[in-house]
Amino acid sequence: MKVALVYNLKKEVPGQQVTVVDESPEPPSQVVDEEVLTLRQSRIGSLAAQIPQNNDFYAEWDTLETISAVKKALQERHNVTLIEANEGAFRKFQQLRPDIVFNLSEGLLGPTRESQIPAILEMLDLPYTGSDPLTLGLCLDKSRAKEILSFHNIPTPQFAVLTDLKELDGLNLSLPVVVKPLHEGSSKGIYNTSVVNTVEDLSDQVVSVLEIYGQPALVEDYLPGREFTVALLGNGEDLTVLPIVEIRFDSLPPGVKPIYSYEAKWIWDQSANPLEIFECPAQLDSILRNKIEDICCRSFRVLRCRDWCRIDVRLDKFGNPNILELNPLPGILPNPEDNSCFPKAARSAGMTYTGLINSVVDIAAKRCGLI
Repeated sequence: MKVALVYNLKKEVPGQQVTVVDESPEPPSQVVDEEVLTLRQSRIGSLAAQIPQNNDFYAEWDTLETISAVKKALQERHNVTLIEANEGAFRKFQQLRPDIVFNLSEGLLGPTRESQIPAILEMLDLPYTGSDPLTLGLCLDKSRAKEILSFHNIPTPQFAVLTDLKELDGLNLSLPVVVKPLHEGSSKGIYNTSVVNTVEDLSDQVVSVLEIYGQPALVEDYLPGREFTVALLGNGEDLTVLPIVEIRFDSLPPGVKPIYSYEAKWIWDQSANPLEIFECPAQLDSILRNKIEDICCRSFRVLRCRDWCRIDVRLDKFGNPNILELNPLPGILPNPEDNSCFPKAARSAGMTYTGLINSVVDIAAKRCGLI
C-alpha cells in the first residue's frame, strides 16, 4: 500500500532539552535515514513566540531515530512518504492521497492538539491508524476521560480540576495528592515534587502548573500501590492485551517519590545507562492480572479507542487496580535501552519492532475495509 507517515520532529530550541541521536551504523535500530536527516532543518516559524520556556515542551514529539525506524519498518511492506504535521500537511495529503496514514503526530498547541491531523484526514476521507479526533481529545483531557470511566464504574483516582488557586479552599481531597497539568502526556509536568503532603506544597505545585503550563491543574488522590502500564492491540473481539509491564520504583535514586515522573522517564533513565525500571511480563497472580486486563479492555472500549493504546494502571491501598490515564498515541522508541513500554511489551509477546509497526497498519486497514 501507499502509506504516509505523519510525525512531529523534536525541535532543537536554545535552552530546551534535546534528544541526541546516535547516527553511527551500529546497532541497526539507530541507523538514521538520509531523507529523515533533512528534517533537521525544520523551523518553528510563526509559532516561536507562543512556546513557553519549560524544558519538557517537546517531550511528546519523536526523534529522528524513531521516525527513521518506523519508516524503515513500514518500507518492508509498503511505499512510504514522510509528511511533517505542520501547516502544509493538508495540501500534501490532498496531493498524495495515500491508501492509509500512519499517525505519529502529537500536535503543538492546545488541549485538542492530538486531534488536529486526524480531523484533517477525516475531512479528506483518508484512512489512518489509531483513534479518532474525539477519543484523542478526550484522553488528552485527563478529567474528561476520568469522568467517562467513572460513569462506567471503572475505578480511577478521585480528582479535582483547578483553574485558580482560590479553588483550593473547596478541595475535597485528602493529602497526599498528585498535581499534574490537565492536558499533557509523556510525564510532562509530573516531577518528583508533584506528590505533595502539605497544603503549602500543594499550593506551590498548583501555581507551578497554572503559570508554567498555562492550563488547569489536575489534583488527584495519590495511590500507594504498584504501578503498571498495559499495551493493547486490535479492535472489537480481536482486542489483545500484550504482556503487562510493571514499573519498578526501587530502581530509582534513593529518597525520591515512587512515581513515573519526568525525571524518571527522561533524566535518570538514559539509553547509555538505563535503569532497570521495567519488569515485563510483570509478576502477577492470575486474579490481579485478570482484573488489570479487564479494566483496561473496558476502558479501551468505553473511550472508543482504535487499533492500539497504552493504559497506565496503579493499585490503591486495598490492592485494587485503578486507571490513571489512556495513551492512544503510545510512544514507540525503537532502541530497547530507551525503555519504551509498548515495544517492550511487544518484544515480550514475541513481536519484532517491524512486526509491531506493521501489525498496527494491518489492524487499521482491516477496520477501514482495505484488507
